[in-house]
Amino acid sequence: MPNPKRRMSKTRRDKRRTHYKAQASSVTACANCNETKLTHHACPSCGYYSGRSMFIPKS
Repeated sequence: MPNPKRRMSKTRRDKRRTHYKAQASSVTACANCNETKLTHHACPSCGYYSGRSMFIPKS
């Protein structure tokens, strides 16, 4: 297996890693109560997901 002959500089290493960053989670409006919620999750305020009640939220 070939190995690098020279040490890779910090600049060169960091240039390769420019696209490694955290992404903000996507948020949508609930179809039932119009509160903000995470996509593909049940709404924490009303408990609905995809038009069906999944749980009864705590008051």
